[in-house]
Amino acid sequence: MRELVEVLCRALVDQPDQVDVRELEDERTVTIEVRVAPSDMGKVIGKQGRIAKAIRTLVKSASVRSNKRVTVEFI
Repeated sequence: MRELVEVLCRALVDQPDQVDVRELEDERTVTIEVRVAPSDMGKVIGKQGRIAKAIRTLVKSASVRSNKRVTVEFI
């Protein structure tokens, strides 16, 4: 999951070297934290959060097999 989010975010931003993706895992939950440069935050979130919602939808679809709940947070 982390690799998927990292590839997507690096493709969207102007400063791909500043993209930092971390994966925190519990028993039933996986949290993916995405950090980007402050100037690129709008590009990752998108108008009215559409790009962020699309990223979350892709991750949710990819996580169906793992039987864990995956959340993506943009920090």
